[in-house]
Amino acid sequence: MTEMIDRFVGEYRFLSNFYPALVVLDGEEYRTVEHAYQAAKSSDPLTRKVIQVLETPGLARSAGRSRVVVRDLRPDWDEARVPVMLDLVRQKFSDPLLGARLLATDNALLVEGNAHGDTFWGSVNGKGKNMLGVVLHIVRDELQRRV
Repeated sequence: MTEMIDRFVGEYRFLSNFYPALVVLDGEEYRTVEHAYQAAKSSDPLTRKVIQVLETPGLARSAGRSRVVVRDLRPDWDEARVPVMLDLVRQKFSDPLLGARLLATDNALLVEGNAHGDTFWGSVNGKGKNMLGVVLHIVRDELQRRV
């Protein structure tokens, strides 16, 4: 039976987009994947900058869901969001220590279980697309092929 990691907390917090890891989006550094992902939603450079400097990933997520960002949402966002996330997660796990930790999950099923209702990137009460889990599986498979 395949092991399942169903919450990115505790020893598995490093799998969360809130975990500190420098990534680059359009030449700008962001302190977490969450900061960069939320900034990527906006077509407005000033909005992106505001999100970039927010102190916590929770604040970045809130800003990314705000009316300001929704108003300036990239017209191609539905098509771009998964490739953007894949690029950011690849960057995060290119760090040798984080990459090794991802590899150490072996073949566990990675499920971003959450209570905030995100059924696209995660799973709520066992329901959802779990696209963050899918992205993590892709990156882990790529790392496994390099070892």
